[in-house]
Amino acid sequence: MNGGPGQSKQKVNREGKQKVWKATAEINDPKKLGLFGSSAGAGMALAMILRAKDEGLPLPAALAIGTPWADLTETGDTFKTNEWLDNVLVSYDGYLSRAAPLYANGRDLKHPYLSPIYGDFNHFPPTVLASGTRDLLRSLTVLTHRKLRRANVEVELHVFEGMSHIHYVLNPLAPESRELFTEWAKFFDKHLDR
Repeated sequence: MNGGPGQSKQKVNREGKQKVWKATAEINDPKKLGLFGSSAGAGMALAMILRAKDEGLPLPAALAIGTPWADLTETGDTFKTNEWLDNVLVSYDGYLSRAAPLYANGRDLKHPYLSPIYGDFNHFPPTVLASGTRDLLRSLTVLTHRKLRRANVEVELHVFEGMSHIHYVLNPLAPESRELFTEWAKFFDKHLDR
């Protein structure tokens, strides 16, 4: 066996996550499935699509991606312009700068399965993206939107005034949050078979 027990466990975890999607797609019509994620979960959702494409698996009919951590490096100007304005993440130099190498576990931070912005977005499912004007990851949301557009993917981008990172999760009853959930529901209604 190469490496120690930690490497073996990680291989099982990575393969296990892909097996969950494969099993889900085998017992459900992928045209009726949508996938959504926020923050690191949004980055994982994008990475899952890249890996599913690489493995020839069916893809979900649509994606809802909220303020994705699509690049584990400090890419995008809102890491500086929204530093201390975002009341959730606050600064890359805090939690994120330590979480990124921990999550990568020695791998290249720019590997598409870790930082999906470096992957091939051709043939992605229709995608709706959301962020806020105070979101530390707003630039990553915009960069993801532009990359999807360049790949000719049907994509929508919704940016809400005054919202920080994952504001809609932390305050789901706020008017902006309700509006976002309504937009996502419309998007899924449009793209998922019934």
